[in-house]
Amino acid sequence: MPVKVMIPTPLRGFTDKLEAVELEGKTVAELLANLTARYQPLRKHLFNDEGKLRSFVNVYVNEEDIRYLDREETPLKDSDVVSIVPSIAGGATGTAPTGVAFSHEEIQRYSRHLIMPEVGMEGQAKLKQAQVLLIGAGGLGAPLGLYLAAAGIGRIGLVDFDVVDASNLQRQITYSTADVGRSKLEVAKERLAGINPHIQIDTYQERLSSENALDTFRSYQIVADGTDNFPTRYLVNDACVLLGKPNVYGSIFRFEGQASVFYAKKGPCYRCLYPEPPPPGLVPSCAEGGVLGVLPGIVGTMQALEVIKLVLGEGDPLIGRLLLFDALKMRFRELKLRKDPECALCSEHATIKELIDYEQFCGLPRQEPVAASRSGVPTISPEELKALLDKKEDVYILDVREPQEWNIAHLEKAKLIPLGELPQAMNQLSSADDIVVHCRSGPRSARAVQFLMEMGFRKVRNLEGGILAWAERIDPSMPRY
Repeated sequence: MPVKVMIPTPLRGFTDKLEAVELEGKTVAELLANLTARYQPLRKHLFNDEGKLRSFVNVYVNEEDIRYLDREETPLKDSDVVSIVPSIAGGATGTAPTGVAFSHEEIQRYSRHLIMPEVGMEGQAKLKQAQVLLIGAGGLGAPLGLYLAAAGIGRIGLVDFDVVDASNLQRQITYSTADVGRSKLEVAKERLAGINPHIQIDTYQERLSSENALDTFRSYQIVADGTDNFPTRYLVNDACVLLGKPNVYGSIFRFEGQASVFYAKKGPCYRCLYPEPPPPGLVPSCAEGGVLGVLPGIVGTMQALEVIKLVLGEGDPLIGRLLLFDALKMRFRELKLRKDPECALCSEHATIKELIDYEQFCGLPRQEPVAASRSGVPTISPEELKALLDKKEDVYILDVREPQEWNIAHLEKAKLIPLGELPQAMNQLSSADDIVVHCRSGPRSARAVQFLMEMGFRKVRNLEGGILAWAERIDPSMPRY
């Protein structure tokens, strides 16, 4: 059987634009000889006048670099894949006619696109006519917006309702220290317009909801999901399916990222992958678990790439594929996704015909991200706790954060037992004590209180707003994160 040879983009003009060809060859040398015999103009790009492989061309068998081996003797098996990898510095020439007008400044701006045969004038015109909506202007939305603006996407919509916080600056590269306290959309619009004054930027300063999503999405060609919570993820997915639009997905946590394109017309939707969300609190948010600052830049630029590919109609989009990225190992894995024939949203047997209450669907109290007393969890305010401490009352303060959070800031006299270790550390607690539990902002400690109550503790309360509320309302000298 023949061996597959992968042809790099700069050399495909000599192989009838084929990405791969199959040839016979028992060794690498024999395989390359057969390749250049079939495509004779290719020979001068691979070999010098002495017949030696050029120094700027590397050859891999599967994933192994063989440049230091004797290529004449490197054997091949039928299942092997040989990749030719030359050095690359620029693009190829080529343009295509288009009915969209470009100014001289735009032609200069997009020149590196225009000389690529896969883009050219026609492709750049598609980008100029494209309308893309970004949900979220945070960690993923920042690189997404910057690169789509630079690429020349003609109309970019931004949905967000938050203001810039100092904790955003570690990863949300749209913003600077001077922007803290300002509306994210106000700053993002200024930044994107500064990158490219030839595009239109529309902003939606509102929380995305079942009431406004369809109207907001309707005039856009592609939606890119840069959100950080499950209710909005399901809302974005469902609105895209109901309107027949592709949903360019990305997610991040600590050192790991995911990317895909959910497009029900051509493949699975997000519900095909995850029919139901995890129970509230099972999967921590980035605010609780952290995220490496550079990670959203990597995943967000992958989302930008997928958007551009969809607009151009080039390449192989991540439809039906989930790309997993491990930053610590610098490794990518790809999983194949199948359309669920019983999907409640996108199958022939769909039961979801309109947008629903996504807070309720995800098991969250509506507009109440922190579990409170009406959910059955007793609470105490920072002011009430301070009054008890000032009176020298005997209060056991339990901190259920992680050790690295404790090192940033902690309450005097508090005891650290991370939430995940609490079931094994029950012997350290007494049900006779008056216990106040806290975390960063409240959700984890609410789960700890609920667990302790189930274990028979009755004198246990959750500190409203966590250590952030304490720092804001009681001790402003305490660091906030």
